[in-house]
Amino acid sequence: MINKIGQVMIYVNDQEAVAKFWTEKVGFVIISENAAGDAQRWIEIAPTKDAATTFVLQDKVAVAKAQPEMNLGTPSILLYGDNLEAMYEDFKAKGITVGELVDIPNFGRVFNFADIENNYFAILEK
Repeated sequence: MINKIGQVMIYVNDQEAVAKFWTEKVGFVIISENAAGDAQRWIEIAPTKDAATTFVLQDKVAVAKAQPEMNLGTPSILLYGDNLEAMYEDFKAKGITVGELVDIPNFGRVFNFADIENNYFAILEK
């Protein structure tokens, strides 16, 4: 039985730059990583050190070489958050590409944002 989502793999062109975006602009922390230059380099990030679910930044080129049949497109990821309006304004002030802050009846408030490789994510406040 599956009981939680552990990690979400995100396939990127520049792991260091994407990790810097998530840690310096979005506020995530690095949970773990292997040595730079490793053929199977990965960087695990999350909102906090004790988060139940993490993102793992994988090198798109290395994964494509190891498993050419894989679809390396970014999955749709919905994050949950609090103080959404303040976060929205903070992201805009940091120069992050953001969509509109939208109220969805019976669901909550949400906005999307793009990382430096134009992968889109959404944050929902219930």
